[in-house]
Amino acid sequence: MGLAIPIETSARHIHVCREDFELLFGKGKELTFKAELSQPGQYVCEERLTVKGPKGTFENVAVLGPFRNETQVEISVTDCRKLGIEGIIRQSGDTKGTPGCTLAGPFGELKIDHGVIVAKRHIHMTPVQAVQLGVKDNDDVFVITNSFERSLIFADVIVRVSPSFALAMHVDTDEANAFAGMDNPTGVILKLFNGQTYSLQKWADELQNGINRL
Repeated sequence: MGLAIPIETSARHIHVCREDFELLFGKGKELTFKAELSQPGQYVCEERLTVKGPKGTFENVAVLGPFRNETQVEISVTDCRKLGIEGIIRQSGDTKGTPGCTLAGPFGELKIDHGVIVAKRHIHMTPVQAVQLGVKDNDDVFVITNSFERSLIFADVIVRVSPSFALAMHVDTDEANAFAGMDNPTGVILKLFNGQTYSLQKWADELQNGINRL
């Protein structure tokens, strides 16, 4: 279980479908590659969008490629408060029942009625790495961070396994600010409660009620 997992901060960004992209940037317009991301095949684009909510606005929000089947905006809980929308934590692609926002580009604005999520923290890994770590796809795990004087334990970290992934844990800016104090932070999967993260809440409830099992 001691394999060091790089922890990367995922700042606010947008995945777009082709139809929405053309409405915002022009008919026939293609994504413009700027730089590769750590996950194979994923890249940041030259294009930027403005995200508008009832209370606030974020300008120059990065667009990531390639195109997705559905437009999805990934921001932090703090970002949600600034925009004035509810922060709903979801895995990428699980957007049913999530809030929407207005996206503004050079060719106009587009209002989406859902698709804004706070991404559930997760680890990308290959099947071989999953075997090495003793986990499987969609497992919930604990991760203890190795960071300068602010180490902490993350619960409810989702394992995502695919041959096309590169080993990395992704957290948002709120989560990174809670522990990061060094370059290239890493984490290690920690087996607590036989790997059942829901037991952490049960343990907290027991302690609150005066039951100490330690």
